[in-house]
Amino acid sequence: MKNSIVLLLGLLRVIYLLNPGAGIFELIPDNLPFVGNLDDAAALALLVMCLQYFGINLPDLFRRKKD
Repeated sequence: MKNSIVLLLGLLRVIYLLNPGAGIFELIPDNLPFVGNLDDAAALALLVMCLQYFGINLPDLFRRKKD
């Protein structure tokens, strides 16, 4: 049950970040200075946490392996 909730939350964050409605579903309008992108940053942070829940750690994907 918890896995499905986290997966659904992650999928909703991806849809929110892709913004298919061209800003119709924005919580904070992007044209407000300094605070306009706070909702996008929060959505990205929540998506990263959902990915980490399933064992996908984004910083580790881009780290070079030592030989």
